[in-house]
Amino acid sequence: MKLIVTAFLTVCTLVCSAQNQSGKASFYADKFEGHPTANGEKYKHSKLTAAHKTLPFGTRVRVTNIANQQTVEVIINDRGPYADGRIIDLSRSAAEKLGFINQGLADVTVEVLDAGDGKSRQAERMVPTAEIDEKEFYDFEIKRFSPGGYGVQIGTYQELVNLMRLADNLKSSYKKKVTVQVKNVNGVKYYGLILGPFSSREKADKFRASIQSKYPDAFIAEFNRMR
Repeated sequence: MKLIVTAFLTVCTLVCSAQNQSGKASFYADKFEGHPTANGEKYKHSKLTAAHKTLPFGTRVRVTNIANQQTVEVIINDRGPYADGRIIDLSRSAAEKLGFINQGLADVTVEVLDAGDGKSRQAERMVPTAEIDEKEFYDFEIKRFSPGGYGVQIGTYQELVNLMRLADNLKSSYKKKVTVQVKNVNGVKYYGLILGPFSSREKADKFRASIQSKYPDAFIAEFNRMR
């Protein structure tokens, strides 16, 4: 009986401590599609799931994007994120509902709606890629140049780590050149991520249409006007 009470108090402590968390939310990169999560399920970007460091598997939480007050309810089925300041890692579809795909990160609140029982189809797995956030390396050939023609701008970012991850993902997925435009707005630097160049607006628009389902905010950028 003492062991049961102790176990209950431990779970209660973990759940209660996360009843109203606030911090940064991130979302899974496309490359994790089909990979096993910590509870044995396979990650699917179309499902409303998430990773949390301590909440029991099966816990249902409401995540709110502080910037736009959009909300989504997700089920915890994985462990992480392990980067400093991040409290939850969302599936891509959940991030889309919160409207921060182009930003990469969002300030959110996390509210527990229904505490899970911790059960899963398998014993908890140690996922070898779980701590990749702090050990990522990127090889970039950086040069300043003046592109011509047209590009498709995916989004604008402040944090370089989000820019590098998305640039790597886009380059692998679409086999297109990735260009970064540096903008200075009131002393704050922003980085526009652009795919291209394309020789004509028609070609750029055709490519934009092909990725619109994943990047609905993508738009055509004319390089000559951006100089």
